Amino acid sequence: MLTVRFFAGARAAAGTSSETVDAGTVDELIRLLADRHGERLALVLKSASFLVDSLACHDRRAALPDGTTVDVLPPFAGG
Repeated sequence: MLTVRFFAGARAAAGTSSETVDAGTVDELIRLLADRHGERLALVLKSASFLVDSLACHDRRAALPDGTTVDVLPPFAGG
């Protein structure tokens, strides 16, 4: 199981700040979350960045070990 934490617009679209899911990769996680929460979150996920255990994830097909925390970060305005 993974812990997924949603921030900013991702939190609003998901309707929660965190949840646990069972997914093997970030690509699989994206599909699962979009199916679970609908089109609004699916749109956010298309442009979101993902941190896997606090490290930027650039390979969305890499394995996510059990117990991993994934942060979903939508694009932020400003800098």
